[in-house]
Amino acid sequence: MAKIISLVNQKGGVGKTTTSINLSASLGKLGKKTLLIDLDPQGNASTGLGVNKGAIKYSVYDVLTNRCNITDAIIKTKFSKLYILPATINLAGLDMELVQMEYNDPEFKKNEQLKKAIDTIKDEFDYIIIDCPPSLGLNTMNALVTSNSVIIPVQCEFFALEGVAQLLNTIIMTQTKLNPDLTIEGVLLTLLDSRTNLGLEVVEQIRKFFGDKVFNTIIPRLIRLVEAPSHGKPICEYDPNCRATEAYLNLAKEVIVRDGN
Repeated sequence: MAKIISLVNQKGGVGKTTTSINLSASLGKLGKKTLLIDLDPQGNASTGLGVNKGAIKYSVYDVLTNRCNITDAIIKTKFSKLYILPATINLAGLDMELVQMEYNDPEFKKNEQLKKAIDTIKDEFDYIIIDCPPSLGLNTMNALVTSNSVIIPVQCEFFALEGVAQLLNTIIMTQTKLNPDLTIEGVLLTLLDSRTNLGLEVVEQIRKFFGDKVFNTIIPRLIRLVEAPSHGKPICEYDPNCRATEAYLNLAKEVIVRDGN
């Protein structure tokens, strides 16, 4: 049965989508059959894995609004053991649509649509990684309700912990009311510029705050990581010898070890 992990931080620009793409690809490269679910209306995770949005017949929006089965929307990527459930801009209006559906049908659970879909296919994968949007709306709530755990990417920059308290409160609320089994998989330090003292100070601050929840792996700030999605490739395929390739493979290994696999 798949381990389901959401990448969550309502703050934008923290490396959430970059990590979703590259962690998923690295897990695949390490022999784990992995599904990446793109829950961001921008669909950057889909583009970053080379999905042609013009050719998408069904997306995660269609799954969440009961327009198709999840198996109809999953696409096999050209990368080892890696599949994706893509997103399109249709997802931008999902919140209002789910609220309306719940209003029309008291049996409809607006926070549980993703869980209902994933429950039908989770035995087919080793890992399901969910790339959440930079918000704590219904898309993210659907992800938290279905997930076993969350990874919180935190950038090694000033104001790094801004908004993290609100995110932790949302996770606690989800545990209390909707998903008691939800845990924090780990906190991932991203966008480290090791040439600056500030970056290293933030690393120390975050390690003090989160303790052993912080992954040993730190993701560096590298131009190659920025370039890779424009070529529709994860960093391990775009530049196998890049420091970021090594970092994300190390992160994938940490995730596997933490799960006891």
